[in-house]
Amino acid sequence: MKNLIKETEVKSIITKSKLPASDYCVNPYIGCLHACKYCYASFMKRFTVHDENWGDFVDVKVWKEIKNIDQYTGKSIFLGSVTDPYQPLEEKYERTKAFLEEIKNIDIELVISTKSDLILRDLPLLKMFRNLKVAWSINTLDENFKNDMDRAVSIERRIEAMKKFHEQGICTVCFISPIFPKITDVVSIIERCKDYCDFVWLENLNLRGVYKFRILNYIKKKFPQIYDTYDDIYRKKNMFFWQNLDSEISEYCKKNNFSYLKNNSSSKSHNGSPVVINYFYHEEIRKK
Repeated sequence: MKNLIKETEVKSIITKSKLPASDYCVNPYIGCLHACKYCYASFMKRFTVHDENWGDFVDVKVWKEIKNIDQYTGKSIFLGSVTDPYQPLEEKYERTKAFLEEIKNIDIELVISTKSDLILRDLPLLKMFRNLKVAWSINTLDENFKNDMDRAVSIERRIEAMKKFHEQGICTVCFISPIFPKITDVVSIIERCKDYCDFVWLENLNLRGVYKFRILNYIKKKFPQIYDTYDDIYRKKNMFFWQNLDSEISEYCKKNNFSYLKNNSSSKSHNGSPVVINYFYHEEIRKK
């Protein structure tokens, strides 16, 4: 099936954020061709007129020049909360680059989340931002499992991009999300990326909506030996797995002299080692 791509005019590219750690969000696209099977942003489809499956369409946003841009000075902006700003279409349409060009001269805190190495194209531009974090989502080192879950570039390409940004002195994040119970090897990913990142963010697989059944059916078919664990977590609402993993990661961090925090992204790196931050408990974050 051919993907449906069209341009759409929007009144503003910057919107008020509902995320706990940013004032504003920017999403240059509606939809994403990475088509991640676990995509929490699939709820956005109901705000569109699309019949296509989430992952099979993208609306490319077009906006007029941002007005009163100085009002965002000192604010935090999260780029890519419900889309990947560097999905393959960005190479052609350059909407993310256009936004960055507009805000490059104001003093903001900018966080970018991606699964792509296309961001390397904008490295010279991004070096102009004094307060920048770039996060790459990596939840496995197994390329076969990655290919089952999304159409994004390989894990190795993501890690190589992270390394290049880190070498340029830009704050980098290994975003281990979502953690699939008994599939995602958190420690192995940290060990692979620890020399190239300042932060490690941990986020659990949070199943809801239509993709809950898609993922559970996938686990039952591909990993039947661990299905009981998923049934325990996602049907019986048992948090023991996450509590045990929390303890394991805490112990690992102590042994390796890493800072380990919970639901707090404001700390700086400790002794040159990554700061590991646990975002497992979504309800607690919302309350805060």
